Amino acid sequence: MREDLPDAEGRSGKRSLRPLGGVLAAMAVSLTGTRISAVALPWFVLVTTGSAPRTGLVTFCEMTPYVLVKALTGPLVDRIGPRAVSWTTDLVSATAAAAVPLLHALHLLSFPLLLVLVAVIGAARGPGDLAKQVMVPEAAERGRVPLERATGLSGVTERLASTIGPAAGGSLVALLGPLTGLVANAGCFALGSVIIALALPRGMGRAVEECSSQAGETGSGYWRRFGAGFTFLRGEPLLLTVIVMVGITNLLDAAFATVLMPVWARVSGNGPTAIGLTGSVMGAAAVGGSLIAAVAAHRLPRRAVFFTGFLLAGAPRFLILAADAPLGAVLTVFAVSGFGSGFLNPVLGAVLFERVPRRMLGRVNALGDSLAWAGIPLGGLLAGAAVASVGLVPVLLACGTVYFLTTNLTGLRPEWREMDRAGRRGVVTPHADEDASRGSANVTT
Repeated sequence: MREDLPDAEGRSGKRSLRPLGGVLAAMAVSLTGTRISAVALPWFVLVTTGSAPRTGLVTFCEMTPYVLVKALTGPLVDRIGPRAVSWTTDLVSATAAAAVPLLHALHLLSFPLLLVLVAVIGAARGPGDLAKQVMVPEAAERGRVPLERATGLSGVTERLASTIGPAAGGSLVALLGPLTGLVANAGCFALGSVIIALALPRGMGRAVEECSSQAGETGSGYWRRFGAGFTFLRGEPLLLTVIVMVGITNLLDAAFATVLMPVWARVSGNGPTAIGLTGSVMGAAAVGGSLIAAVAAHRLPRRAVFFTGFLLAGAPRFLILAADAPLGAVLTVFAVSGFGSGFLNPVLGAVLFERVPRRMLGRVNALGDSLAWAGIPLGGLLAGAAVASVGLVPVLLACGTVYFLTTNLTGLRPEWREMDRAGRRGVVTPHADEDASRGSANVTT
């Protein structure tokens, strides 16, 4: 769809929804593959080794490279361009993911080799996910789509993947075994690479280069660019507070998804189908929340929506599993939690894109995400050790309590008031706020 429309500064231009559609489609297939793998891989390790600590170790070996490489590749994404980074890293992820079932079928897959392969997948996924996120504001600009709506649609895409992926993963594991799920994961990565390479215009990312040129960064070295992103983030109290809070909740969510949920499914007798069913119910409800956020987020008070969403999405999931409730009650709680979680990413995405200059988006986003994800590699590792030591129910109760305290006490800090400042309602242009002083907020009113 293309039509002549004025841009945010009144200039005539072509409106094209193809870039936003391409980015969202690539996100959808790659995230679906990741969600399938999130069911298949832990179950594969759990049933072949019978060890909760080993299950957590696999997650640690995937997510540690994810976090580290993602943090370090921000300046490269800004300089090389997100489109090229996205399709090449997805191709690497597909190759490594396909090697797992292939080597297992050939009886060549040892546990150390499995750890190496999942580390390669994690190292490639980090830059690939970052590149897709960085392309969202430019794709929104090309389509003349309000930023809150674009981030809302991105949230809908993620939630759809969280609905389809666990259901497909649980069904594939139950019917055909976990290795089939890993094959599907490889196929999704390959398809995401093709979509980015063929569907997105080659000019995607040039706006970042133009902004860097105007800011005098052309030809600047890697470490200078990296340091500039770190300095900017250090001067943003709101973003830093968000990162700390989300970092703790991400650790708890990782523990829940990679160890606590599979162990609960096995102990309760519900099996891998229950993992897929609960994930799909939560994902479907989250789609509803994300759709509402996409339509109405720019009219809602961000802070109230954000903390209400976390109140619903966090602690109740842990507590209902600890209560040994019937599956129907578990599904009800997961549905409510999913609805609340659907409002989180659209709010966070809009705040980030409003406050960070376009030329620094890759660096700041990479650093912020990596710090927020720093606890994820430890989540499964710590949960596996804790379950082996004290059992499942005490760990679930402790995690639920920490989740509740983290998401409520953090909200008392004064910098959260900045979230409700009137941000720019509409499209962020590539040159918006490029002359702002380093470390200052980039919110236009």
